[in-house]
Amino acid sequence: MPFLQLVLVALIQGITEFLPVSSSGHLILLPGLTGYSDQGQVIDVAVHLGTLAAVVIFFWRDVRMGLVGLTRLACGRADTEGARLALGLIIATIPTVLFGAFLHFSGLSDALRSPAVIGWTMLVFGIVLYIADQKGPEQKIAGDWGIRDALIMGLWQMIALIPGTSRSGITITGARQLGYKREDGARIAMLMSIPTIIASGVLLGTEVALEANMALIRDAGIAALLAMLSALAALSLMMRLLRSVSFTPYVIYRVILGLVLLGYAYAA
Repeated sequence: MPFLQLVLVALIQGITEFLPVSSSGHLILLPGLTGYSDQGQVIDVAVHLGTLAAVVIFFWRDVRMGLVGLTRLACGRADTEGARLALGLIIATIPTVLFGAFLHFSGLSDALRSPAVIGWTMLVFGIVLYIADQKGPEQKIAGDWGIRDALIMGLWQMIALIPGTSRSGITITGARQLGYKREDGARIAMLMSIPTIIASGVLLGTEVALEANMALIRDAGIAALLAMLSALAALSLMMRLLRSVSFTPYVIYRVILGLVLLGYAYAA
């Protein structure tokens, strides 16, 4: 694979995975805009693992608390903040795993990879994010996250399997609609990505394991590292900005890109 393509794929995945602008939508558009062939599932898995490493590193304190809580949860006790976090993440992931398996094995996931679909999801869910962000109260913090909110945000996250929706964007939308403060809602949304990316990596990884050769493994390693570094930078920037800035800049970008894609799709 050309090195420039490898860099572009890694940077796009790393930067957009945790910003509410849809990493999958941008990656689908990349071949059409550059003339490169599709990067393939091995590289897709690699860059997802890179962004997984980034969110684990950035939110290590929460991740460690959740892992400790998982051991208590395994013993049937959800009596600590870590155990409640682990339980919430499990509940929030179930709808996405079930819907993702359905789309994958039914072949619908490929049918949704079009500029028109991405254009509509960029536009519609950008507006939905704006409404939730502007109208949603800021009453809850991350520590208030419980089973009910986890299930609701899990159902929101399920929609993100439609390209262009944005996993982080739709879960942040759900968090703001439920009344979470911007920074706390984003923190929960980022933690929700961990089991989701793991589930996706397991599903895709088992299918592509036999495809790998030394050259592809090398490319995958480079892509994973670049994706991790760019994701760390994007996470750090967004979490700092949320202390003083709303999600409106991301909404504006989504609306503009959505309109451009719709114009292209229906003019073709």
